[in-house]
Amino acid sequence: MNTQPTLAKEGGSTGTPGQTPSDGLKAGLKNRHLSMIAIGGVIGAGLFVGSGSGIAAAGPAILLSYALVGAMVVFVMRMLGEMAAARPTSGSFSAYADQALGRWAGFTIGWLYWFFWVVVLAVEATAGAKILEGWIPAVPQWGWALIVMVVLTATNLGSVASYGEFEFWFAGIKVVAIGAFVVIGMLAVFGVLPGSDNPGAGFAHLTDTGGFFPMGAGAVLTGVLMVVFSFMGSEIVTLAAGESEDPQRAVTKATNSVIWRIGVFYLGSIFVVLTLLPWNDASIVEKGSYVAALDSIGIPHAGQIMNVIVLTAVLSCLNSGLYTASRMAFSLGQRGDAPKAFAKVNQRGVPVAAILGSVVFGFVAVFFNYKWPDTVFAFLLNSSGAVALFVWLVICVTQLRMRGIILRESPEKLIVRMWLFPYLTWATIAMIVGVLGYMVYDGGSNRDQVVLSLLVAALVLAIAVVRERLGKNAPRV
Repeated sequence: MNTQPTLAKEGGSTGTPGQTPSDGLKAGLKNRHLSMIAIGGVIGAGLFVGSGSGIAAAGPAILLSYALVGAMVVFVMRMLGEMAAARPTSGSFSAYADQALGRWAGFTIGWLYWFFWVVVLAVEATAGAKILEGWIPAVPQWGWALIVMVVLTATNLGSVASYGEFEFWFAGIKVVAIGAFVVIGMLAVFGVLPGSDNPGAGFAHLTDTGGFFPMGAGAVLTGVLMVVFSFMGSEIVTLAAGESEDPQRAVTKATNSVIWRIGVFYLGSIFVVLTLLPWNDASIVEKGSYVAALDSIGIPHAGQIMNVIVLTAVLSCLNSGLYTASRMAFSLGQRGDAPKAFAKVNQRGVPVAAILGSVVFGFVAVFFNYKWPDTVFAFLLNSSGAVALFVWLVICVTQLRMRGIILRESPEKLIVRMWLFPYLTWATIAMIVGVLGYMVYDGGSNRDQVVLSLLVAALVLAIAVVRERLGKNAPRV
C-alpha cells in the first residue's frame, strides 16, 4: 500500500462492492452507516428547536407547510438519486453540474455549498456549546465550542469509517428519540398511555382553536419559509455513497426510503404535537414544541431529555457538516477548481488538507460568531441562507440534462428514475423558484437572505467565468 499522499484521479467510485473508489478515497462506509446517514440526514436540530415558531405562525396548517416542503425534497432527492446511482462520486451534484451544465456551474455550486456548511459549523458549534455550558458552567462557552470542533475534526481525520461510526450512533439516537416520541404521543392521544395526565389531548385540537387555518391560508407559505431549511442535509448520503462498499445499492435504498422518513419524522412528530396541545399554547414557543408536548403528558425531566437529544442532533450536524464540506473541497480539488492539495489523500484515504482547510474556516466563522455576532457573522449567515434552495434548483436543472447523457453513455446504469420526467422536474423547479420569490416578497430577514445569497453566488459565478476565460481551469486528467 502506498504510504505517501497521492493526488486523486478524476472520477467517482467504481460502484463495485468491496473495492476502493477510483478517486483515491477508501470504501470505508458500511451499508449500516449509509442507511443511518440517510435516515438521520433529514433530522436536523432545526426540527427540534424551530418547529415551535412554525406552529405559532401557521397553526395546524403548518402540517401542509411541512408536507409541501417534504414533497419538494422527495422530488429533489429522487432526481439526485437518479444521477448518483448512475455515477456515484464524492462531488455529487457539483460534479454532475460540471458535466451537464459546464465547469462554471460545478465550480459555483460547489463553493457555495462548501461555504454554507462552513457557516453551519459555526452555528452548530455555538448551539452545542450553549447546552454544554448550561450543564458544566465552569468551562466557558468558547471553550466548549473549541472542544467540540477539535474532537469532531479528529474523528474526520481518523478515517471515513470513524466518521461513519460516529454518525451511525448520533443519527441512531435521533431516530430512536423521534420514533419514541411519536409512539408515546399517539398512545397519549388515544388515551392508553399509563400515567398520562392530559385528558384534553385528541384530534379535536386540529380544528378547535380557530379552525385548521387560524392565521389564514396564506400562513401556509409563511410556514414553508420557516421550515424549509430544517430539511437541508438530506443530500449528504449521495456524497457519502462514493466512499461506501456498494454505492448504487446505498443510493437506491436511500432514495426509495425518503418518503417514509419525511412522513414519520417530520409530519408524524408535528402531528403528535398538534394533537397533544392547542396550537396557540404559549409553552410551545417558550419551551419548544417537543418539550411542551412531553410536559403535557407528564413525562418527567422532559426539558433535560430534549437537551440531550438536541445536543446529539447538533453534534451529528457538525460531524456531517465537516465531512460534507471536506468532500466537496476534495471534489473541487480533483477538478482543478480548488488547490491541488485538497485532492490529496493519505494512506487511509482521508483528504487531510480538505478537512483542515474546511475546519480552519469553520474556526474563523466561530470566532466571528463570538466577536461580531450582529455584523460580520450575521452577514455570513444571511449570505448563505438561501444556498440550500440554490443547490436544489441546480440539482433539478442538472437532472434535465444528465438524463440524456446517462442514456447515451451508460443506459444500463439508469437504475433510479425520476417520476413523470420531465414534467415533475419542471414542477419542482417552479416550486423552488416560487419559494425564493415569496422570500423576497415576504421581506425582512427572508429577503436579506435571498439578496445576500444571490450577491455571493454572483461573485463566485464571476470568478468561475473569469477563470474559464483566462484558461485557469486545470485540464481534465
